Amino acid sequence: MLLLALDTATPAVTVALHDGTDVIASSSQVDARRHGELLLPAVDRVLTEAGLRLDAVTGIVVGIGPGPYTGLRVGLMTADTFGLALGVPVHGVCTLDGLAYAADIEKGPFVVATDARRKEVYWATYADSRTRLTDPAVDRPADIADRVAGLPAVGAGALLYPETFPNAHEPEHVSAAALAGLAAERLAKGEELPEPRPLYLRRPDAQVPKNYKVVTPK
Repeated sequence: MLLLALDTATPAVTVALHDGTDVIASSSQVDARRHGELLLPAVDRVLTEAGLRLDAVTGIVVGIGPGPYTGLRVGLMTADTFGLALGVPVHGVCTLDGLAYAADIEKGPFVVATDARRKEVYWATYADSRTRLTDPAVDRPADIADRVAGLPAVGAGALLYPETFPNAHEPEHVSAAALAGLAAERLAKGEELPEPRPLYLRRPDAQVPKNYKVVTPK
């Protein structure tokens, strides 16, 4: 097994290679505006570090969000393209699950929350680092304060809103190394992973203007 994992659902552009037992190379850069520019060089850098070619990969793992439309689609389209070109399966993993897997919290429940912009967070609760209790959702922190009160939390969304998440910790962003490790565990157990389809949870920020004037040729 050689998994190439990548995620662009948060400001982190993150890539890793996993041989089924351990991460053998990884790269993470935080830049919310340069996902498309940074992702492929990161893949090349990780392969070079591992001394491997892309055609050695036997499966792709991609973070499916939730995340902003523009960044999230970069990773998903790249993963789909690699899968088609190499003829290997593409596995989805919830980005929040990757953060939970990397969290240094021995026992839950706890919360994972990422920045959804618009003064909102993407979030879910977990029983432990491998077991999600609730479906991913997007809400204003104040609207879920009662539901997450007293729970430890990880992620950039939790760190941004200490009034709702007073017990917030790192990791701030997901790592492809965590996604790959979680995927490798589940695949080794024969579990099915989600389809590589995006969890947007809301409409994209860019919208077609309403009541625009249609110009037709005379």
